[in-house]
Amino acid sequence: MKTPFIASYLVKEIKHLNATNLKKIIRTWSRSSTIVPFMIGHTIGVHNGREHLPIFITEQMIGHKLGEFAPTRSFKSHVKIDKKAKRK
Repeated sequence: MKTPFIASYLVKEIKHLNATNLKKIIRTWSRSSTIVPFMIGHTIGVHNGREHLPIFITEQMIGHKLGEFAPTRSFKSHVKIDKKAKRK
């Protein structure tokens, strides 16, 4: 059985925060890190290519990757076609 991948600096930072009972946003570029139980209750800023999106880790997120919760593309909406202007 494979162990889940978690960036080593992320593990070290979260364990330090758990030991000192601090709550702060941890910025990371590691979108491929898996969410594990000791991360619950922390806010992690996941990079989406432009900015760090703050993501609060809950129990239902265990086993998923951090990148799943920080979308990289934003949908602006389709341009509405004005049928009345087209007829003229």
